[in-house]
Amino acid sequence: MQKIELFSSHLVQPWFPKIMIVIANTLAISLYLIAAGLQAAHLLNIAQQPKRSLLLLLGLVAVSAHAYSAIHTIYDDQVLDTSLFRVSSLIFWFVAAISLLSILRRPTSNLLVALFPLAAASILLTYLAPPSNAASTGISAGLFSHILTSILAYSMMTIAFIQATALALQERHLKHHHIGGILGALPPLQTMEQVLFELIWIGMGLLTLSLVTGVIFVDDIFAQQLAHKTFFSILAWCIYAVLLWGRHQLGWRSQTAARWTFGGFVALMLAYFGSKFVLELLLNG
Repeated sequence: MQKIELFSSHLVQPWFPKIMIVIANTLAISLYLIAAGLQAAHLLNIAQQPKRSLLLLLGLVAVSAHAYSAIHTIYDDQVLDTSLFRVSSLIFWFVAAISLLSILRRPTSNLLVALFPLAAASILLTYLAPPSNAASTGISAGLFSHILTSILAYSMMTIAFIQATALALQERHLKHHHIGGILGALPPLQTMEQVLFELIWIGMGLLTLSLVTGVIFVDDIFAQQLAHKTFFSILAWCIYAVLLWGRHQLGWRSQTAARWTFGGFVALMLAYFGSKFVLELLLNG
């Protein structure tokens, strides 16, 4: 009996988790694209508006499958893999989850047309990505909290960037009286602005926590290999801080807010993805 148990455990362990990840990836990609396709068909006047309950159901299953895949690819056998594509998948999982929750509060279903395909693409890129050398073991709880808050901050500011892009395009088309199609189906300009600054306030809080935990738990945060990451993270924080000050004191809106959001997002992405891209794709390629 003991031999049978040992044989079965030896047989299942190597391939079963991989099969489950493949199934989760396939399910998440399929449902993300189906939900986005249903909403896009409505925006293009091909079909009626899908029921919100259907979008929520498709999105919930997709996000759940994506979560399983992301967790098991970024953290496996006590090893944390912070490579470019794996972290990107985790970031876009959070983006998809937040966008799904926003449907419950505001009429933002149309944003799924852009966000869900991006989440699906992040899963596919993770699956196709070459093996990385970014795995780490023995990470302390403090350092893990820094990594987690950093990922959450990047995720929130990614949503803010997409929101700012939609806001800028919407206002531009309104000024030229060319509003229609997908842009015409977006929520009112005032609602779009409110959502944008809500996202930035939350992202700013997470980014602040990321910097604080970095100073506390990262050894020599201004060391040569971390200097550019620290510099661009602080620069991004300053840009977003100026934006929030300008909104509160000067009443900055739409185009001005979008430009500052773009600047902060570029700085933030350079802090993380700039070094990851160079180290993992260019130097290793």
